[in-house]
Amino acid sequence: MKISNVELKACAVRRSQYPEDGKPEFLLVGRSNVGKSSFTNTLINRKNYARTSSFPGKTQTLNFYLVNNNFYLVDVPGYGYASVNKKQQKKFGMMIEEYLEKRKELKHVFMLIDFRHKPTENDMLMYNFLKYHELSVTVVATKADKVSINLQPKQRKMILDELDLVLGDELVTFSSITKIGKEEVLDKIERAM
Repeated sequence: MKISNVELKACAVRRSQYPEDGKPEFLLVGRSNVGKSSFTNTLINRKNYARTSSFPGKTQTLNFYLVNNNFYLVDVPGYGYASVNKKQQKKFGMMIEEYLEKRKELKHVFMLIDFRHKPTENDMLMYNFLKYHELSVTVVATKADKVSINLQPKQRKMILDELDLVLGDELVTFSSITKIGKEEVLDKIERAM
């Protein structure tokens, strides 16, 4: 799939602010600082379209990126960042849950985790939460360029063992530096549409 144009269509905090054009949507979830903005920028071939930050917890709305006037990438606030207060964390959780429960346009979820580390407790909770909502999930292991080729099979096995993916879900290793995994993700979007 060739990406020719991208537009930030909506920054929503409630259902009434979601786009209403019925186009397919692909949700991006992951803990703060896992690389969701870099992932988005890599997919859409832009350097700084989705704002990257050295401060985790920057995304505070559901951001709907219209791609090729054909589908949306939906970026949501990251989870598990300690400096976001409990009230704000609860608000983010309710915002995401409202989206998951009511959004028939949602076709697939890309759940980002850090390839260098064991999935966190929050990662496990998020995966189980997505499965509770009966959503198909691709786990995207980001920052793959930071793991040596020799260690990658071991990391892959450890992540698969921890998350215990259900049949049909898969793990893709990804790097915004080397672009590994990019075509795999775009193919998944194309097939889901």
